[in-house]
Amino acid sequence: MGPLEGVRIIEMAGLGAVPFAGMLLSDMGAEVIRIDRLAQPQPGSDGYESQWRSADPHAYVMNRGRRSVAVDLRIDAGKELVLDLAARADVLIEGFRPGVMERLGLGPDVCGQRNLRLVYARLTGWGQQGPLAQTAGHDLTYLAVTGLLRTLARPGERPVTPTGLLADLAGGGLMAAFGVVCALHEVNRSGQGQVVDAAMVDGVASLTAMLHSLMAQGRWRDEPGVNFADGGAPFYDVYEAADGGYVVLAALETKFYDEFLERAGLDAGQIPSRDDTEQWPALRKILADVFRKRTRAEWQAVFDDTDACVAPVLSLTEALQHRHLSARETFTTRWGLAQPAPCPRFSRSQPELNRPPAIPGADSRSVLIDWAIDPSVVDHLQQLGVVSPQNEC
Repeated sequence: MGPLEGVRIIEMAGLGAVPFAGMLLSDMGAEVIRIDRLAQPQPGSDGYESQWRSADPHAYVMNRGRRSVAVDLRIDAGKELVLDLAARADVLIEGFRPGVMERLGLGPDVCGQRNLRLVYARLTGWGQQGPLAQTAGHDLTYLAVTGLLRTLARPGERPVTPTGLLADLAGGGLMAAFGVVCALHEVNRSGQGQVVDAAMVDGVASLTAMLHSLMAQGRWRDEPGVNFADGGAPFYDVYEAADGGYVVLAALETKFYDEFLERAGLDAGQIPSRDDTEQWPALRKILADVFRKRTRAEWQAVFDDTDACVAPVLSLTEALQHRHLSARETFTTRWGLAQPAPCPRFSRSQPELNRPPAIPGADSRSVLIDWAIDPSVVDHLQQLGVVSPQNEC
């Protein structure tokens, strides 16, 4: 199993970033138990969130690898059950607004009294403190205020709306999982748990470190679409092929650009110099005209296995069949679902996918018994409706 085998984690069910963090940790071998709410809103009662929750749980690959316990947190016995599980866990991850877990009686102070070694990870958009901590937000808002969204634009055009990956998953879920692993390492030294405050705005700001470095060096202008790696340079951009498909040219280094010119049939002495920024528009037009002479597949055949840094722009479905990704088994199909394989890889502690996404509450009884809750207590909790009945799911 993976390098986190033996680590026990409670994941308070949430959307987007929280299940991604849970997936990453589960992929690495941790035993992650998802606590779902037994009483859910009726489908259609709150728009987008209800649509998300009413979708087929078997198809939501970010919930892979975990069992689910459905608990009614409105009942004191339900809260006590979560505290009992926290006493047996190494980590608890939650993604509610600041104060929600405290109002439930499940905040870090209460959980920490039950388990001094508990790592309590709090994953939010704005963080636990600050003037916006209690306000709503989404991936797009966090990108906007950190300056990253402004970089995703052409000169004179509005920024594009990226898919909800940069802040939610990279700046949020990934950073939270990283924080959990760091805190687990520290527990081994100190014997004490601590709170991990993972804010998406902080994570996104961290992702901009290179851009701030380049600005400090005078190598990057704080405006979109005019720099060497934001579409400003014609040798680092996306071009349309003859069939309407797209290819990317990412030949930043001169030696890679020279190989591109050779294979594309271009003479460096007959076209504008890439080093003359004033000539970039003219060079871009020449390259655009060249790329429109062949189809995407034809360009792929020309540049495969070269250092020219040219690649086809594939759809999510097409990416599953890319020969390099197929050879590395970057994607896999398990339980009838195409999905990314666990990463990174290890020489000994190789992670593996061993459990499909669970229906909320489907594993309540087995989890509680496995976590040393007395079977008679489990029976009583099910009879009271604190956790999902044995055969409900």
